[in-house]
Amino acid sequence: MAPIPKLMKAVQIERTGGIEVLQYKDVPVPTPKNDEVLIKNEFIGVNYIDTYFRTGLYPSPKPMILGREGSGTIASVGSGVSKSLGFAEGDEVAYMGTSAYADFTACPAEKVLKIPDQVSSSDACSALIQGLTALTLVEETHKVQSGDWVLVLAATGGVGGWLCQILRAKGAKTIGTVGSEEKVATAKGQGADVVVIDRPGQGDVLQTVKECTDGQGVAAVFDGVGKDTFERSLECVARKGTVASFGNASGAVEPFLISKLSANNAKVARPTLYNYVATRQEFENYSDELFKMMIQNSFSVRIHETYPLKDVARAHTDIESRKTMGKLLLKP
Repeated sequence: MAPIPKLMKAVQIERTGGIEVLQYKDVPVPTPKNDEVLIKNEFIGVNYIDTYFRTGLYPSPKPMILGREGSGTIASVGSGVSKSLGFAEGDEVAYMGTSAYADFTACPAEKVLKIPDQVSSSDACSALIQGLTALTLVEETHKVQSGDWVLVLAATGGVGGWLCQILRAKGAKTIGTVGSEEKVATAKGQGADVVVIDRPGQGDVLQTVKECTDGQGVAAVFDGVGKDTFERSLECVARKGTVASFGNASGAVEPFLISKLSANNAKVARPTLYNYVATRQEFENYSDELFKMMIQNSFSVRIHETYPLKDVARAHTDIESRKTMGKLLLKP
């Protein structure tokens, strides 16, 4: 590989706020710790959680380089990295870490994976956080069975699209919500059996759930929207079903009376991916399963747009508009 430079371009924030706090600037290339690898980024994933750190919804120390995932090539390997991981300079890898909005990222080796030959670097980056979120939701938050009816909100969004494809592969039946007529065909193509346009005067989500399930409700609701849809999600879930509230696209869910759950013995979960892949074994097992599903089921990895890193403000504006379909990537 080419010599590692002393400076690199990165997107840093020194305070919380809107897109105006995103600074594209020169910063020192990080020096990896003994248990880390230094990765030259080829693609960087944009996730809704990035906007939570930018706005201050999720507190974090400042200054901070945003970004939680990427893919690229190993530039150097720390002296303490376990030989059992098999990493070497030049390996093509994907990772879950921090400070990804940059030319180079130092990441704990335990959170780095070699990319299978059959998977492109851009697809691996697109799959990691959103695909693993979807997979762990249907395996751990609520173990979905073949034949179950499931409601997926924002079915053409980043996680929603992965959920639809994974649920189809597992034999479940999916009701997906979308925000416009233009997204209906995409949702169906990704695996939704029934699609509802979730806008006033255009579709009734609760009524559709009742019609599809003979009034019983769905086994699980996967709700990444949050505040605006949570109460309705409770109404849609079947007896002994689960509402998985995993995102805050419309704002954080407000406090609610837990006694509401006794009406149908429903469960509510607020999972995060990182607690499902906390160990190396969990991370490897779920990533291996996801990559195998992508290859064997010919999953469609929908990329909304790949933005130059310097155009990060536009990427954040687009993801917050909730009008995108698929993954947003940055390219240094």
